[in-house]
Amino acid sequence: MAATRRRLLAALGAALASPHRFARSAGERAHPDSFAEVRPGYRMRFPHDHGSHPAFRLEWWYVTGWLRPASPRPLGFQITFFRVRPRLRHDNPSAFTPRHILIAHAALSDPERGRLIHAERAARAGFGLAAADEGHTRVRIDDWSLVQHEGGYRALISWNEARFDFLLAPRQAPLEQGEQGYSRKGPEPLSASYYYSLPHLAVSGTLGRDRHTENVSGTAWLDHEWSSQYLDERAVGWDWIGINLEDGAALMLFRMRARDGGAFWAGGALRRADGRTRAFAPAEVAFTATREWRSPRTGARYPVAWTVDAGRERLAIEPLMDDQEHDTRATSGTIYWEGAVRARRGARVVGHGYLELTGYWRPIRLA
Repeated sequence: MAATRRRLLAALGAALASPHRFARSAGERAHPDSFAEVRPGYRMRFPHDHGSHPAFRLEWWYVTGWLRPASPRPLGFQITFFRVRPRLRHDNPSAFTPRHILIAHAALSDPERGRLIHAERAARAGFGLAAADEGHTRVRIDDWSLVQHEGGYRALISWNEARFDFLLAPRQAPLEQGEQGYSRKGPEPLSASYYYSLPHLAVSGTLGRDRHTENVSGTAWLDHEWSSQYLDERAVGWDWIGINLEDGAALMLFRMRARDGGAFWAGGALRRADGRTRAFAPAEVAFTATREWRSPRTGARYPVAWTVDAGRERLAIEPLMDDQEHDTRATSGTIYWEGAVRARRGARVVGHGYLELTGYWRPIRLA
Protein backbone atom coordinates (compact mmCIF):
# COMPACT_ATOMS: atom_id res chain seq x y z
CA MET A 1 0.00 0.00 0.00
CA ALA A 2 2.79 2.44 0.89
CA ALA A 3 4.57 1.78 -2.40
CA THR A 4 1.32 2.25 -4.33
CA ARG A 5 0.68 5.58 -2.61
CA ARG A 6 4.23 6.74 -3.36
CA ARG A 7 3.72 5.96 -7.05
CA LEU A 8 0.41 7.85 -7.05
CA LEU A 9 1.97 10.88 -5.36
CA ALA A 10 4.86 10.83 -7.83
CA ALA A 11 2.39 10.86 -10.72
CA LEU A 12 0.43 13.71 -9.16
CA GLY A 13 3.64 15.66 -8.67
CA ALA A 14 4.50 15.11 -12.31
CA ALA A 15 1.13 16.51 -13.33
CA LEU A 16 1.94 19.79 -11.62
CA ALA A 17 5.63 19.96 -12.44
CA SER A 18 5.38 18.77 -16.06
CA PRO A 19 1.86 18.38 -17.45
CA HIS A 20 3.06 17.43 -20.94
CA ARG A 21 5.04 14.49 -19.54
CA PHE A 22 2.06 13.40 -17.45
CA ALA A 23 -0.21 13.54 -20.50
CA ARG A 24 2.11 11.30 -22.48
CA SER A 25 2.45 8.78 -19.65
CA ALA A 26 -1.34 8.55 -19.45
CA GLY A 27 -1.55 7.80 -23.18
CA GLU A 28 -3.57 10.93 -23.90
CA ARG A 29 -3.04 13.74 -26.38
CA ALA A 30 -2.27 17.16 -24.88
CA HIS A 31 -4.63 20.02 -25.66
CA PRO A 32 -2.58 23.19 -24.96
CA ASP A 33 -5.41 25.52 -26.02
CA SER A 34 -8.16 23.91 -23.94
CA PHE A 35 -7.85 26.23 -20.93
CA ALA A 36 -9.53 29.57 -20.30
CA GLU A 37 -7.26 32.61 -20.64
CA VAL A 38 -6.63 35.39 -18.16
CA ARG A 39 -7.32 38.74 -19.79
CA PRO A 40 -7.69 42.33 -18.56
CA GLY A 41 -11.14 43.76 -18.04
CA TYR A 42 -12.49 40.97 -15.86
CA ARG A 43 -14.81 42.09 -13.06
CA MET A 44 -14.68 39.97 -9.94
CA ARG A 45 -18.00 38.79 -8.55
CA PHE A 46 -18.33 37.81 -4.93
CA PRO A 47 -19.20 35.38 -3.49
CA HIS A 48 -18.95 33.52 -6.84
CA ASP A 49 -15.21 34.12 -7.26
CA HIS A 50 -14.43 32.69 -3.82
CA GLY A 51 -15.10 29.29 -5.41
CA SER A 52 -13.27 27.13 -7.92
CA HIS A 53 -12.76 28.10 -11.59
CA PRO A 54 -12.39 24.72 -13.31
CA ALA A 55 -11.94 26.14 -16.83
CA PHE A 56 -8.50 27.42 -15.77
CA ARG A 57 -5.49 25.17 -15.43
CA LEU A 58 -4.15 26.17 -12.01
CA GLU A 59 -5.74 27.63 -8.90
CA TRP A 60 -4.82 28.00 -5.26
CA TRP A 61 -6.23 29.12 -1.92
CA TYR A 62 -3.38 30.15 0.33
CA VAL A 63 -3.69 31.05 4.03
CA THR A 64 -0.77 32.25 6.15
CA GLY A 65 -0.73 33.79 9.58
CA TRP A 66 0.76 34.43 12.99
CA LEU A 67 -0.67 32.70 16.05
CA ARG A 68 -0.66 33.74 19.69
CA PRO A 69 -0.88 30.62 21.86
CA ALA A 70 -1.17 30.62 25.64
CA SER A 71 2.62 30.71 25.93
CA PRO A 72 4.36 33.99 25.03
CA ARG A 73 6.15 32.65 21.95
CA PRO A 74 4.60 33.43 18.53
CA LEU A 75 4.01 30.76 15.89
CA GLY A 76 3.46 30.88 12.14
CA PHE A 77 1.15 28.68 10.09
CA GLN A 78 0.48 28.04 6.42
CA ILE A 79 -2.31 26.16 4.62
CA THR A 80 -2.48 25.91 0.83
CA PHE A 81 -4.88 24.00 -1.41
CA PHE A 82 -4.06 23.70 -5.12
CA ARG A 83 -6.38 22.62 -7.91
CA VAL A 84 -4.57 21.49 -11.08
CA ARG A 85 -6.22 20.56 -14.37
CA PRO A 86 -3.83 18.36 -16.39
CA ARG A 87 -3.50 18.78 -20.15
CA LEU A 88 -5.54 15.70 -21.01
CA ARG A 89 -8.45 14.84 -23.25
CA HIS A 90 -11.48 15.73 -21.16
CA ASP A 91 -13.95 13.90 -23.40
CA ASN A 92 -12.67 10.58 -22.05
CA PRO A 93 -15.74 9.07 -20.31
CA SER A 94 -13.70 7.04 -17.82
CA ALA A 95 -14.31 7.98 -14.19
CA PHE A 96 -10.59 7.40 -13.61
CA THR A 97 -9.49 10.21 -15.96
CA PRO A 98 -7.76 12.75 -13.66
CA ARG A 99 -9.69 15.83 -14.78
CA HIS A 100 -8.63 17.77 -11.70
CA ILE A 101 -5.95 17.06 -9.11
CA LEU A 102 -6.05 18.51 -5.61
CA ILE A 103 -2.84 19.11 -3.65
CA ALA A 104 -2.49 20.55 -0.15
CA HIS A 105 0.46 21.77 1.91
CA ALA A 106 0.37 22.68 5.61
CA ALA A 107 3.09 23.89 7.94
CA LEU A 108 3.77 25.22 11.42
CA SER A 109 6.73 27.48 12.25
CA ASP A 110 7.87 27.15 15.86
CA PRO A 111 11.21 28.73 16.83
CA GLU A 112 11.51 26.32 19.77
CA ARG A 113 11.60 23.42 17.31
CA GLY A 114 14.01 25.32 15.08
CA ARG A 115 12.67 23.75 11.89
CA LEU A 116 9.47 23.73 9.90
CA ILE A 117 6.83 21.13 10.79
CA HIS A 118 5.00 20.36 7.57
CA ALA A 119 2.86 17.85 5.70
CA GLU A 120 1.29 17.41 2.27
CA ARG A 121 -1.53 15.52 0.59
CA ALA A 122 -2.74 14.88 -2.94
CA ALA A 123 -5.66 13.16 -4.65
CA ARG A 124 -7.57 13.29 -7.90
CA ALA A 125 -10.95 14.98 -7.64
CA GLY A 126 -13.92 12.68 -7.24
CA PHE A 127 -14.69 9.35 -5.59
CA GLY A 128 -15.57 11.28 -2.42
CA LEU A 129 -11.85 11.84 -1.75
CA ALA A 130 -11.23 15.38 -2.96
CA ALA A 131 -13.20 18.30 -4.38
CA ALA A 132 -13.12 22.04 -5.06
CA ASP A 133 -16.61 23.54 -5.29
CA GLU A 134 -17.70 26.39 -7.52
CA GLY A 135 -19.54 29.45 -6.19
CA HIS A 136 -17.99 29.46 -2.71
CA THR A 137 -14.83 28.21 -1.03
CA ARG A 138 -15.15 24.54 -0.21
CA VAL A 139 -11.99 22.61 -1.00
CA ARG A 140 -10.95 19.38 0.64
CA ILE A 141 -8.70 16.32 0.45
CA ASP A 142 -9.80 13.49 2.74
CA ASP A 143 -10.18 15.09 6.19
CA TRP A 144 -8.25 18.27 5.28
CA SER A 145 -10.54 21.14 4.32
CA LEU A 146 -10.99 24.87 3.91
CA VAL A 147 -14.69 25.77 3.91
CA GLN A 148 -16.38 29.14 3.66
CA HIS A 149 -19.41 29.83 5.85
CA GLU A 150 -21.45 32.88 6.78
CA GLY A 151 -18.92 34.22 9.28
CA GLY A 152 -15.76 33.47 7.31
CA TYR A 153 -13.79 30.25 6.86
CA ARG A 154 -13.02 27.11 8.82
CA ALA A 155 -9.75 25.26 8.25
CA LEU A 156 -9.38 21.67 9.46
CA ILE A 157 -5.92 20.13 9.01
CA SER A 158 -4.47 17.17 10.89
CA TRP A 159 -1.33 15.07 10.63
CA ASN A 160 0.90 13.22 13.06
CA GLU A 161 2.75 16.34 14.25
CA ALA A 162 0.02 19.00 14.36
CA ARG A 163 -3.74 19.60 14.26
CA PHE A 164 -5.33 22.87 13.10
CA ASP A 165 -8.96 23.79 13.79
CA PHE A 166 -9.09 27.48 12.88
CA LEU A 167 -11.87 29.98 12.25
CA LEU A 168 -10.84 32.82 9.92
CA ALA A 169 -13.10 35.88 10.14
CA PRO A 170 -12.77 38.64 7.50
CA ARG A 171 -12.46 42.18 8.85
CA GLN A 172 -11.82 43.88 5.51
CA ALA A 173 -13.19 43.68 1.98
CA PRO A 174 -11.30 41.67 -0.67
CA LEU A 175 -8.22 43.44 -2.01
CA GLU A 176 -8.24 43.00 -5.80
CA GLN A 177 -4.62 42.82 -6.91
CA GLY A 178 -3.25 44.39 -10.09
CA GLU A 179 -5.87 45.98 -12.34
CA GLN A 180 -9.12 45.12 -10.53
CA GLY A 181 -7.94 41.55 -10.02
CA TYR A 182 -5.99 41.10 -13.27
CA SER A 183 -2.40 40.59 -12.03
CA ARG A 184 0.38 40.60 -14.64
CA LYS A 185 3.33 38.26 -14.01
CA GLY A 186 5.42 39.42 -16.96
CA PRO A 187 5.50 41.68 -20.02
CA GLU A 188 3.25 39.34 -22.02
CA PRO A 189 -0.44 39.99 -21.21
CA LEU A 190 -1.32 36.28 -20.98
CA SER A 191 1.31 35.66 -18.27
CA ALA A 192 -1.10 36.70 -15.58
CA SER A 193 -3.58 35.55 -12.97
CA TYR A 194 -6.85 36.65 -11.49
CA TYR A 195 -5.89 37.45 -7.92
CA TYR A 196 -7.43 38.85 -4.77
CA SER A 197 -6.39 38.87 -1.12
CA LEU A 198 -8.18 38.95 2.23
CA PRO A 199 -5.74 40.57 4.68
CA HIS A 200 -6.22 40.93 8.43
CA LEU A 201 -8.32 37.82 8.94
CA ALA A 202 -9.04 37.30 12.65
CA VAL A 203 -7.93 33.79 13.67
CA SER A 204 -9.40 31.80 16.55
CA GLY A 205 -9.51 28.10 17.32
CA THR A 206 -7.30 25.31 18.58
CA LEU A 207 -3.83 24.01 17.80
CA GLY A 208 -2.94 20.44 18.72
CA ARG A 209 0.54 19.00 19.03
CA ASP A 210 1.51 15.64 20.47
CA ARG A 211 -1.22 15.01 23.06
CA HIS A 212 -1.74 18.65 23.95
CA THR A 213 -4.36 21.02 22.51
CA GLU A 214 -4.40 24.76 23.22
CA ASN A 215 -6.54 27.72 22.28
CA VAL A 216 -4.94 30.17 19.86
CA SER A 217 -5.75 33.52 18.29
CA GLY A 218 -3.98 35.57 15.68
CA THR A 219 -4.09 37.32 12.32
CA ALA A 220 -3.94 35.77 8.86
CA TRP A 221 -3.83 36.57 5.15
CA LEU A 222 -5.70 34.66 2.43
CA ASP A 223 -4.73 34.73 -1.25
CA HIS A 224 -6.84 33.22 -4.02
CA GLU A 225 -5.40 33.05 -7.54
CA TRP A 226 -6.31 31.24 -10.74
CA SER A 227 -4.55 31.14 -14.09
CA SER A 228 -3.75 29.03 -17.13
CA GLN A 229 -0.35 30.58 -17.99
CA TYR A 230 1.08 31.87 -14.74
CA LEU A 231 4.77 32.06 -15.62
CA ASP A 232 6.57 33.89 -18.39
CA GLU A 233 8.98 31.57 -20.22
CA ARG A 234 11.95 33.45 -18.71
CA ALA A 235 10.85 32.92 -15.11
CA VAL A 236 12.73 30.51 -12.85
CA GLY A 237 10.95 31.55 -9.65
CA TRP A 238 9.49 34.39 -7.65
CA ASP A 239 9.78 36.22 -4.34
CA TRP A 240 6.54 37.30 -2.61
CA ILE A 241 5.53 38.95 0.64
CA GLY A 242 2.15 39.62 2.22
CA ILE A 243 2.28 41.83 5.33
CA ASN A 244 -0.53 42.75 7.72
CA LEU A 245 0.63 46.13 9.02
CA GLU A 246 -0.10 47.09 12.61
CA ASP A 247 -2.08 50.20 11.64
CA GLY A 248 -4.60 48.12 9.63
CA ALA A 249 -2.92 48.59 6.25
CA ALA A 250 -1.94 45.65 4.02
CA LEU A 251 1.06 45.32 1.70
CA MET A 252 1.67 42.71 -1.01
CA LEU A 253 4.80 42.74 -3.19
CA PHE A 254 6.32 40.26 -5.62
CA ARG A 255 9.03 39.98 -8.22
CA MET A 256 9.60 37.41 -10.98
CA ARG A 257 13.21 36.27 -11.41
CA ALA A 258 15.14 35.27 -14.53
CA ARG A 259 18.05 32.81 -14.68
CA ASP A 260 20.59 35.52 -13.90
CA GLY A 261 18.85 36.16 -10.57
CA GLY A 262 17.55 39.56 -11.56
CA ALA A 263 13.93 40.62 -11.69
CA PHE A 264 12.26 41.03 -15.09
CA TRP A 265 8.84 41.88 -13.61
CA ALA A 266 7.44 43.05 -10.29
CA GLY A 267 4.28 44.42 -8.77
CA GLY A 268 2.21 44.81 -5.67
CA ALA A 269 -0.29 46.95 -3.82
CA LEU A 270 -0.64 48.89 -0.58
CA ARG A 271 -4.08 49.38 0.92
CA ARG A 272 -4.22 51.92 3.71
CA ALA A 273 -6.38 51.41 6.78
CA ASP A 274 -8.90 53.91 5.36
CA GLY A 275 -9.29 51.81 2.20
CA ARG A 276 -7.20 53.93 -0.17
CA THR A 277 -5.26 51.57 -2.44
CA ARG A 278 -2.20 52.08 -4.58
CA ALA A 279 -0.95 49.54 -7.12
CA PHE A 280 2.80 49.58 -7.82
CA ALA A 281 4.33 49.45 -11.29
CA PRO A 282 7.31 47.11 -11.87
CA ALA A 283 9.84 49.96 -11.68
CA GLU A 284 8.52 51.00 -8.25
CA VAL A 285 9.25 47.65 -6.55
CA ALA A 286 12.69 46.51 -5.38
CA PHE A 287 13.82 43.51 -3.31
CA THR A 288 17.34 43.77 -1.84
CA ALA A 289 18.63 40.70 0.01
CA THR A 290 20.44 41.42 3.28
CA ARG A 291 21.09 37.91 4.61
CA GLU A 292 21.18 34.37 3.22
CA TRP A 293 20.53 30.97 4.82
CA ARG A 294 21.79 27.66 3.42
CA SER A 295 19.65 24.56 3.92
CA PRO A 296 21.62 21.73 5.56
CA ARG A 297 19.34 19.20 3.81
CA THR A 298 19.22 20.40 0.20
CA GLY A 299 22.11 22.85 -0.05
CA ALA A 300 19.76 25.50 -1.46
CA ARG A 301 20.60 29.07 -0.52
CA TYR A 302 17.66 31.32 0.33
CA PRO A 303 17.78 35.09 0.92
CA VAL A 304 15.68 35.05 4.10
CA ALA A 305 16.12 38.72 5.10
CA TRP A 306 15.37 41.66 2.82
CA THR A 307 14.92 45.34 2.40
CA VAL A 308 11.85 45.91 0.22
CA ASP A 309 10.92 49.18 -1.46
CA ALA A 310 7.58 50.09 -2.99
CA GLY A 311 7.24 53.69 -4.03
CA ARG A 312 8.16 55.66 -0.92
CA GLU A 313 7.61 52.69 1.38
CA ARG A 314 10.66 50.88 2.74
CA LEU A 315 10.57 47.91 5.12
CA ALA A 316 13.14 45.51 6.54
CA ILE A 317 11.91 41.90 6.42
CA GLU A 318 13.26 39.39 8.96
CA PRO A 319 12.24 35.73 9.44
CA LEU A 320 10.72 34.32 12.60
CA MET A 321 13.34 31.57 12.13
CA ASP A 322 15.66 30.63 9.29
CA ASP A 323 14.68 27.01 8.65
CA GLN A 324 11.28 27.31 6.97
CA GLU A 325 12.05 25.17 3.93
CA HIS A 326 9.25 23.05 2.42
CA ASP A 327 10.18 19.79 0.71
CA THR A 328 7.07 19.04 -1.35
CA ARG A 329 8.62 16.83 -4.03
CA ALA A 330 6.11 14.05 -3.29
CA THR A 331 3.14 16.18 -4.43
CA SER A 332 4.34 19.20 -6.39
CA GLY A 333 7.84 18.23 -7.47
CA THR A 334 9.68 21.12 -5.86
CA ILE A 335 11.34 22.52 -2.73
CA TYR A 336 10.80 26.11 -1.66
CA TRP A 337 11.09 28.43 1.35
CA GLU A 338 7.95 29.87 2.87
CA GLY A 339 7.79 31.31 6.33
CA ALA A 340 6.66 33.79 8.91
CA VAL A 341 8.39 37.18 8.87
CA ARG A 342 8.36 40.49 10.73
CA ALA A 343 8.41 43.88 9.02
CA ARG A 344 10.35 46.76 10.57
CA ARG A 345 10.77 50.47 9.99
CA GLY A 346 14.05 51.16 11.68
CA ALA A 347 13.99 49.38 15.05
CA ARG A 348 10.19 49.28 15.29
CA VAL A 349 8.14 46.24 14.27
CA VAL A 350 5.28 47.54 12.10
CA GLY A 351 3.81 44.35 10.69
CA HIS A 352 3.76 40.57 10.47
CA GLY A 353 3.27 38.32 7.48
CA TYR A 354 4.77 35.69 5.23
CA LEU A 355 7.58 35.48 2.69
CA GLU A 356 7.66 32.96 -0.17
CA LEU A 357 10.84 32.14 -2.13
CA THR A 358 10.62 29.75 -5.09
CA GLY A 359 13.13 28.62 -7.70
CA TYR A 360 16.21 28.65 -5.45
CA TRP A 361 16.47 24.87 -5.29
CA ARG A 362 15.68 24.37 -8.98
CA PRO A 363 13.81 26.47 -11.56
CA ILE A 364 10.09 26.16 -10.96
CA ARG A 365 7.68 25.24 -13.73
CA LEU A 366 3.92 25.77 -13.52
CA ALA A 367 3.01 26.27 -17.17
